Amino acid sequence: MKTVSLALLAAVTATSLALGASKEEKTKLTKWKITGQLEEACSCNAACPCWFDSKPTRATCGGNQVLFIQKGNYGNVKLDGLAVANYAQSPENQTMMDSFGKWNFSTNYIDEKASPEQRKALEAIAAAVLPSNNGSKNFKTVYVPITRKIEGKDHIITIGNVATFTGHLVEGGLGGSSKITNPPGADPLHHQYAQGKTTKMTYNDSDQNWDWTDTNYMLGTFTLDSDQYAKFAAGLAQKMAKKEKTESAEKK
Repeated sequence: MKTVSLALLAAVTATSLALGASKEEKTKLTKWKITGQLEEACSCNAACPCWFDSKPTRATCGGNQVLFIQKGNYGNVKLDGLAVANYAQSPENQTMMDSFGKWNFSTNYIDEKASPEQRKALEAIAAAVLPSNNGSKNFKTVYVPITRKIEGKDHIITIGNVATFTGHLVEGGLGGSSKITNPPGADPLHHQYAQGKTTKMTYNDSDQNWDWTDTNYMLGTFTLDSDQYAKFAAGLAQKMAKKEKTESAEKK
């Protein structure tokens, strides 16, 4: 089931990158590159089971991914100092990956200080990296202030007046932070991240009213680009084709 979901992810990613492109443009899609930090939290107990193809802690998995871009560009459009976030929720008893394309809702939050050109660029990158517009009927995009404040070990993230969460890293058994590398559901953004827990997580939008404590929190650093995601999508498609061929041969 998960492989099917990832193959769909690859297809959606490729489609999203090509949206609005003419025949000439499709052969030369806009190149982009971003470097920064990932702030992520969800309703599950740490560590988030979705990345390990396990069912959510609660009936559903509701969470966010927030990209704080330190340096970036989409073609000639600079993205330094901007942020983009996505909030979403899986159907009951399904992981985010298993339910890809059928999420209860998916809402993008684009940094309101971005110019019109920058907003379009952030939307395009969100479609590839998060990925946000996954076919869910309840998808929308909102422009709001996105801020982060670091106080000691606490990272405090605020999305307009609808969401906030505070996360801190947990210490590993041998000291230092606890890190997860290459989980089964890894994509380029989640190849490695530090594990933590939330102190508090609230969300009041998209017909939701979340108010959780002591849930999953993840902190990562990233350097991502369009070539990396094109290669990732192609690799997933190859894996899916190989799996289908094997299953077909076993049925004969």
